[in-house]
Amino acid sequence: MNSNPLVSVIIPVYNGEQYVKPCLDMMMSQSYKNLEIIVVNDGSADNSAVMTEGYQVKLINHEKNRGLSAARNTGIDAANGEFIHFMDVDDEINSDYYKALVEAITETGADVACSEIINVGSPQKSQNFRKQIVYTATEEKLEATYVGKMGFVWRYLFKIDFLKRHSLRFQEGRLMEDLMFSLPAIYFAEKIVVVPEAKYTYCHHENSIMTNKDKVFRKKRHEDRLHARNAMIEFANKYNFQIPGVTTGRLRYIIKKWIA
Repeated sequence: MNSNPLVSVIIPVYNGEQYVKPCLDMMMSQSYKNLEIIVVNDGSADNSAVMTEGYQVKLINHEKNRGLSAARNTGIDAANGEFIHFMDVDDEINSDYYKALVEAITETGADVACSEIINVGSPQKSQNFRKQIVYTATEEKLEATYVGKMGFVWRYLFKIDFLKRHSLRFQEGRLMEDLMFSLPAIYFAEKIVVVPEAKYTYCHHENSIMTNKDKVFRKKRHEDRLHARNAMIEFANKYNFQIPGVTTGRLRYIIKKWIA
């Protein structure tokens, strides 16, 4: 494997002009430099696309807003890297994020590398790792990542060939799309590695997908959360395994999440 592999970073943006420059500055300051930055402007009505000017990025414009899943799928199709990461434009990563993940995934031959989570709005939903560990057994992979409850796709670095081999795509037209993507990915991965040196900060902003208080939007979010849960359970039943915190006892995995 290439000792300096290209990492494709997919950054969807929809009316997020205030976040684009800080996010791209953060990308440019990464200690790992072999990055392909793909910004998917998902039909924004503001200056999101304009804010990418002056940066070495691949800008893809959707003529109309198609949703986060469609934007990520567009990024997958455009990616040229050996690895792929899905970055939310309004979040943060530490400066050695890609360096730590790339080193871990290449050294171990894992299909997926998993970072820590710093959850600003809900610190109890953060997750820390004490040391780098490789997991291969299904139960261990699911316990270590707690993917059934924290399926955030942005915490993972994936081998792009692995995603394509298993035809992993985001379901379009739905919220909570991460859960329906991440669970199969962790299940199908022959090896995953958890990486304490890589830290992803999940920021909370008003009117984001998770905080929007519009009545219609809240109803859809609730419906899609149920849809995602049912889809995960159906997948688990198909492959005959339990999902920690979803189809089996929660307390054990909440404790493990904090002491992993």
